Amino acid sequence: MRWLGVKSQGSVPTAFDLLRLQYLGRMCLGVAIYVTAALKVQVAAPLDILVTSFMLVAAAAVTLASYWHTHVRRRMPGPTFLYLQALFDVLLITAVVHMTGGADSDLASLYVILVAVTALLMPPANAGLVTLFAGLVYFADVFWGHPGTVSAGVWIQLAVFVLVALVIAYVASRVNILGAAREALAAEVRQVQLEADDVLRNIRTGVITVDADGRLLYANPASEEILGFKAREWLGRTVMPEFARLAPEFWAAVTSTARRGVRLMRVEATVHRADHSFPIGVTTTTLDGPSGTRPRVSAIFTDISDSKRLEELHLRAERLEAVAELSSSLAHEIKNPLASIRSSVEQLGRSTRANPDEKFLAGLIVRESDRLSRLLSEFLDFSRVRVTACRPVDLHAVAAAAIRLVRQHPDCAAGATITLEGGPTPMEGDEDLLHRVVSNLVLNAVQAAGAKASVNVRTGLAAANELPGAAGIDNPVALRVSDNGPGIPAELQQRLFEPFATARVGGTGLGLAIVQRAVEAHRGLVFVDTQPGGTTFTIYFPAARRKEEAA
Repeated sequence: MRWLGVKSQGSVPTAFDLLRLQYLGRMCLGVAIYVTAALKVQVAAPLDILVTSFMLVAAAAVTLASYWHTHVRRRMPGPTFLYLQALFDVLLITAVVHMTGGADSDLASLYVILVAVTALLMPPANAGLVTLFAGLVYFADVFWGHPGTVSAGVWIQLAVFVLVALVIAYVASRVNILGAAREALAAEVRQVQLEADDVLRNIRTGVITVDADGRLLYANPASEEILGFKAREWLGRTVMPEFARLAPEFWAAVTSTARRGVRLMRVEATVHRADHSFPIGVTTTTLDGPSGTRPRVSAIFTDISDSKRLEELHLRAERLEAVAELSSSLAHEIKNPLASIRSSVEQLGRSTRANPDEKFLAGLIVRESDRLSRLLSEFLDFSRVRVTACRPVDLHAVAAAAIRLVRQHPDCAAGATITLEGGPTPMEGDEDLLHRVVSNLVLNAVQAAGAKASVNVRTGLAAANELPGAAGIDNPVALRVSDNGPGIPAELQQRLFEPFATARVGGTGLGLAIVQRAVEAHRGLVFVDTQPGGTTFTIYFPAARRKEEAA
């Protein structure tokens, strides 16, 4: 059975609409015939009054039962139901045509309407049977009910029945095909919308859409998390003042895109929240709205603090590499002449002809030469930081050995406490370099915290969400060194890993620079978090070398 849809598709009537029209036409026909007979009660035969009354009652009963079945109970009519409807209507129309003159009746055109409605409601084969039945009943009524009235007009009328049935069946089949295609397309659109909505709800990128007046039309959960606002409180309202408060550059980009109609704009903005501030990358574009309205503006943005942090780390590594090359060249150029100067002055100081003042000055020069020599050696160590022997090691055991060494250092106060937490942490790396990393960090922590230093060292596997997404470290292991010192001064934080950057009197400022280069040599990352009351250095190493590096 062909069914033209439960819901109306634009101007195409549904089966419910056609059945409703059929019920209405049936009742109008029954009432009209009865009223006509009643108005002619003085001339009409009693049998005519009886027949028309029966027809009206039957039409009312059948119509009410059918309407209750299809429109009250909302049941889908089957072939049997439609056949019974067509059969009753054929008999009703035949009775009317018979009473109004048979072949000469002007109401014979009612068959055409019935055939057309049947062709819309039923498949072509079923509609053909109904058309054949209507034609046979009509011909039988004319032939036996009104003998002598069979003429060419009757055959033309039958031909019209068949032609109407064929045309309407063809049109209805095309409508069904188009309706099915439209429903399939609508289903695909709904599926795409559901999938897009699911993606927008789960991605970590914020997406918002506002109209030309700044009213919020859409905001996904990520946008609420990044900007720190409640979308449900602003939907349908002007949200631009809230954006101006949270992120002025973001507000300016959205406003400029809406005002100038720019198709695409990329900017960097800063979100100012109560707990912290961070940068976001923003892309705005215009979207065509309903016809006759100004374009909407959609903004896509994401937190780029991790990528900015990684960019700073890579820039820091590049600067240190350049400094290391310069340091190596200068150290070699200075160390040899310095050794000659020291040796010559030492010999002059030992001469028997040297007076006490000359011997004192010679000793001073020798001591300062030794200090410069040690500094140059540190420069050479800084420039020679390379992974020379990469093999499986236990980072936890390396940290334990480094802590024992620091406890013997003169700068480690007797009251200092150094604790080691975590368990075995296997990785591939250069044990000597890893030892220098841990010892430098622990020694710096002890020196910064003073006599009551409390330093905590922890090793272990890093959690999956600890590192920035673009870090590129597979199966990372973590090393954390925390202290209870006063924190790193603000003026030093930006230059913390640069050579000669130190706040300690007598320090060379090369310790953290060496740490940075050693971590970089292992393809790791080092982060620092500091505040008054303590500093934490966190280092992430890949647990194993990459295949291309191993090759």
